[in-house]
Amino acid sequence: MKADALTDVAGVRVGHATRTGDGWLTGTTVVLAPEGGAVAAVDVRGGGPGTKETDALDPRNVVQRVDAVTLTGGSAFGLDAASGVMAWLEERGRGVRVGPEPTHVVPVVPAACVFDLRRGGDFRARPDAALGREAIEAAAATDPGAPVPQGCVGAGTGAVVGRLKGGVGSASTVLPSGVTVAALVVANAVGSAVDLETGVLYGEYFGGRPRLPDPEVHRAARRRLAEAAERNAPPPMNTTLAVVATDADLTRAQAQKVAGTAHDGIARAVRPVHLLNDGDTVFTLATGTRPLDAKDPLALNEVLAAGADLVTRAIVRAVRAAAPVDGPGGAWPSYGELYGGS
Repeated sequence: MKADALTDVAGVRVGHATRTGDGWLTGTTVVLAPEGGAVAAVDVRGGGPGTKETDALDPRNVVQRVDAVTLTGGSAFGLDAASGVMAWLEERGRGVRVGPEPTHVVPVVPAACVFDLRRGGDFRARPDAALGREAIEAAAATDPGAPVPQGCVGAGTGAVVGRLKGGVGSASTVLPSGVTVAALVVANAVGSAVDLETGVLYGEYFGGRPRLPDPEVHRAARRRLAEAAERNAPPPMNTTLAVVATDADLTRAQAQKVAGTAHDGIARAVRPVHLLNDGDTVFTLATGTRPLDAKDPLALNEVLAAGADLVTRAIVRAVRAAAPVDGPGGAWPSYGELYGGS
């Protein structure tokens, strides 16, 4: 049975490390590639990104494959979590070989962060190397194809989308060619995921004809959101992060194209996007077990379209799975709390 999540790409695993209470509201998520790594790429479109090792993914550069991607809270401080992921990989001889011994490796662990500082109340409560190690250990301990916990977990623990609580979401599909494409997002955006005129999630306009919330429910929701906004500090920096994974055999240039078009999925589900105080970043991982049709120069198109669609679906799931937070760092209602099953 498929999990309808990133782990439907064979060999890809996801682990979360979550910290809440006593001033904490943050965490780290690690996407662990199969043994031997995966072709990787990145596309950064936000004006305020916090990233690590993204230049290594440029197709012009030497690194061919990576073993893990780290998504983390804590803004730029939280990028320390990637050091814990690197240490775990090094101990297992996974990384770029740089010496004669099998242990002479340098793991390349691309990472990106979201801004969630002080949302739990303590500005200094943020992910570090120990939390990164905890997240990759959690990923390694999962069974193949295991469901991915969603909502306020891992890097989505302190996530906020506009005035609503955000979180982690994931989705997958199998294309007519047999290729699997999947996405995982950390939805933490300056822009809104909700059409304030109707109460419908923007991303659900692309899945058919969404049912409109009752007008009185929507009016009550808008009042609650306005009250919460008065209490909370304005969000100075926010970001939506995504990993699009596939079992297609992609070149590094093709993987970069997938990362670029996947940003369309963010633009459908959040408005506005790619602002100067967003750090919107999309990674691609391609495990390469299914070749594309070599006779069709446009065979990549179905992967490109699916990646964007799945990012949209994953953002919707993240917002729907999120739970409300009311603590010393602020109050953020959840979509489910405000609109129920609408």
